[in-house]
Amino acid sequence: MNKSTILSKFKSLEIFPLLSFLGKWGVFSLLIGALNGSASAFFLLSLDWATNYREANIWIISLLPLGGLTIGLAYHYWGSSVVKGNNLLFEEYHNPTKVIPFKMVPLVLLGTLITHAFGGSAGREGTAVQMGGAIADQFTRFFKLSNLDRKMILIVGISGGFASVFGTPLAGTVFALEVLIIGRMRYEALLPSLLTALVADYTCTAWHVHHTQYAVAFVPTLTPANLFWAVLAGVVFGLAARSFSSLTHFWSRWFGMLIPYPPFRPLIGGIVIALSVFVIGTTRYIGLGVPVIVEAFEIQVGNFDFLWKTLFTTFTLGAGFKGGEVTPLFYIGATLGNVLSEWVSLPMALLAGMGFVAVFSGATKTPIACTLMGIELFGSECGAYMAIACVVAFFMSGHSGIYGSQVVGSPKNILFSSRKGKALESKEK
Repeated sequence: MNKSTILSKFKSLEIFPLLSFLGKWGVFSLLIGALNGSASAFFLLSLDWATNYREANIWIISLLPLGGLTIGLAYHYWGSSVVKGNNLLFEEYHNPTKVIPFKMVPLVLLGTLITHAFGGSAGREGTAVQMGGAIADQFTRFFKLSNLDRKMILIVGISGGFASVFGTPLAGTVFALEVLIIGRMRYEALLPSLLTALVADYTCTAWHVHHTQYAVAFVPTLTPANLFWAVLAGVVFGLAARSFSSLTHFWSRWFGMLIPYPPFRPLIGGIVIALSVFVIGTTRYIGLGVPVIVEAFEIQVGNFDFLWKTLFTTFTLGAGFKGGEVTPLFYIGATLGNVLSEWVSLPMALLAGMGFVAVFSGATKTPIACTLMGIELFGSECGAYMAIACVVAFFMSGHSGIYGSQVVGSPKNILFSSRKGKALESKEK
């Protein structure tokens, strides 16, 4: 038997482990996707109810301090092991120690619903991702999975949660691969992540949950002048993302230093937020803010809407309320893009869409996922503009984002200290 025949025989045998891998992760993806999609559907329907009830009963915002105290006490006395939220998923991925407790699911679900029902400013991605990761990680317990398989499980959990809550399976697939290590992706998890995202999105839709639709009616040709304006807008979006991340961490440190007893932090924060809402006289800057996001694609919005939303959201999350950052980042980016249309020679709706995904890109360090999200939400015609905005915003936002436990696998540029980059890289290994 000659060398080429032996090599051909070995290559033919590769099909068996590949089929085994596909069968194993096909089953896991189907189960986890169905569970995560159902959990997201229940969460989204409950969140709609909470939002509608608050808007119909504005007086309930006066109870936000009580809601904050409830969240604080629940996490302090029952949820101390899961209080880190998304960062716990990242830490367990990089340094596996123990299975994420399932109690993360009801705690973050109820905490987020309380935050929104009583008038906090937060999102929904954090909740969906935490529920998805916690649900998926229970398979580690039941099937005695290795650390390598557990990393895959956490990836597909994040993918399923993200894809189903936003209705963007391609973005969810890549987000789970991209968010864990800045500048590195694990391609062996690509197929399981994609399968889980597709199943989760389909399952959520099957429960008759509908996602908000946005429209970018006109996309101009990408001329040199338009390229310049797109890059300039990306710079602004990146700086907005950087400001959001810095403020979130600032408020968290500030509350930690001034209020030693954790349950009192959302109590005090709730008093400040509730008073601010009543003094300003509008609920425009609390909750998810989806109606304002829709407005940003259709009419001119307030010049300072993005700034108010930044302040309300970073303060809410820094005080210890639960939810996520992503939908408020959509709000900030869309309204900022809307305002930029007064000076930037690009269509208002296109700039709103670019800001929608680019500020998110800068804050989470996921430019590829955000570009895909822009294409899924606004159409392939916008693809080049979305990519430019997301990549430039990613570059301009620095290495620190909203997730403190992200690891830098590859520095963005040679100006970033090679020593620091190597240290962070060795930490990941």
